[in-house]
Amino acid sequence: MASSNPGKLREYRAMAEPAGARVQLDFLPHFDSLPEFEEIWPTFAENAAGKVLHYGRGTAGIVVADDSGLVVPALGGAPGIHSARYAGPGTSDADRIRKLLGEMRGKMGEDRKARFVCVVAVAEAGKTRGIFSASAEGILLDEPRGTGGFGYDPIFFFPALGKTYAEISREEKNLHSHRGKAFHKALDFLLSAT
Repeated sequence: MASSNPGKLREYRAMAEPAGARVQLDFLPHFDSLPEFEEIWPTFAENAAGKVLHYGRGTAGIVVADDSGLVVPALGGAPGIHSARYAGPGTSDADRIRKLLGEMRGKMGEDRKARFVCVVAVAEAGKTRGIFSASAEGILLDEPRGTGGFGYDPIFFFPALGKTYAEISREEKNLHSHRGKAFHKALDFLLSAT
């Protein structure tokens, strides 16, 4: 995986467990020492594809990268592709949530709708093999609920389950989340190609 996010790796490993030894995920060796990919492109797909090609150069085997984030139509699509950097560099999940809730203050009804988007890109030998996307619709709460997950999970209420992403089990999240659905598409593709 072209990532240093332990939360993502944990989720992806759990989703890949049913494939057994056929799929084993880990961080790219020395990922933190590689030149950083600048996520300057305007879409999740362009950033995911750019990331997987950038970090996959000279790497044996299959490389997986994703770009994901929270899209709030009432905020013109923000935080969007800037979700991880929304409150500035080096800030915490709590800082990003606080900033977003500040911008959502006073918004009601339809204006609280949001969706998580994830695009997973797969490359091998420096060539993109596939790009897979999915989204999940929800509503932003006024305050965090739950202790699981990461990122914006505590304020993203998922109506289908009547809970925030931070309140649902790992299995439920992997089944219903944007990341879970996109990764399952990529995993199905990889398993059918081998």
